[in-house]
Amino acid sequence: MCQTGWTRKPVKSISEKVEAMGRDEQLEFARRIALNLLETRARSSEELRRAMARKLVPEEIIEELLGRLEAVGLVDDEAFATALVNTRTKVARRGARHIRQELRSKGVPDDVAAEALAAVDPEDELEAARTFATKKMRSMQGLDTVVAKRRLYGALARRGFGSDVVRCVVDEVLLEADDPFDE
Repeated sequence: MCQTGWTRKPVKSISEKVEAMGRDEQLEFARRIALNLLETRARSSEELRRAMARKLVPEEIIEELLGRLEAVGLVDDEAFATALVNTRTKVARRGARHIRQELRSKGVPDDVAAEALAAVDPEDELEAARTFATKKMRSMQGLDTVVAKRRLYGALARRGFGSDVVRCVVDEVLLEADDPFDE
């Protein structure tokens, strides 16, 4: 064993560090956590609460900071839910069931999620399903109709589309694929 003449200082755990901080330092620590997360994308208040709790920020500091962030408009669960619903419907082509589950996992209250999902036009959801199914159908060109139908049902259901939307879109897409005048 080699002697270097120095010894390692004991490393403090994060809980010891947070406890040793004064109130202003804890508030600044929590603020840095929240702003770092908000730099990349919008977050729900619950996502921020969970992140700060993981870093052992005291609950009263979390609540105070979230109140401040909401007051200046950096955290707004309604706007967050509306933006997520619009993005998932139009860009990611997801169904209402999938979006509701994602909002729930991000800690958005059920009433806020329901309000945001109510703003989705059923025609937009149908169009998103239709676009996805048409694209998916291209990879199933040589398959038997029964197999293609089963796979389309599964793919659309996994994306969170309701059974009525799935049934309508699958029938439509399969009709288009079998259309002899579509050459």
